[in-house]
Amino acid sequence: MDDLTTGVPVAIHLETRAVQDGEAADYALDVDGQLVQMGSAFYLRYKEVSDDQPDPIPVTIKLAANGDVVLTRSAENRLRLHFSNGKRVRAHYQTPMGILPVETVTPMLQVRLRERPFSGAVNVDYDLYAGEQLLGNYKLRLQFTA
Repeated sequence: MDDLTTGVPVAIHLETRAVQDGEAADYALDVDGQLVQMGSAFYLRYKEVSDDQPDPIPVTIKLAANGDVVLTRSAENRLRLHFSNGKRVRAHYQTPMGILPVETVTPMLQVRLRERPFSGAVNVDYDLYAGEQLLGNYKLRLQFTA
């Protein structure tokens, strides 16, 4: 098996659905990335390219040993969301105006990993809140293969 501590290239397929104020938006991305194992956690890293951002946005998805998932987008607005099955968890959304406290509620979280070939799937349904105000409902579906 490849040495995951130095990182292996992976093909990533990501689909997201966001529902905000009754309006649904779908997004799909196929991109090459890297998978690295650090301790008992796996880190998926890739760059998200979008039409409204001049530079690619680095994204890291941490797959923790306890089943939690942490998503970090390192753009001008830095977003760090923590997903824990069935729990409400504080998150950080850093904007040029300061940090906006947000929380995720994750009614469904599944992480599946396979060894040969090394691949996996991450499925997250979550609600995003600012205080008691619901900002939106989201579904994230990610698949990767080394």
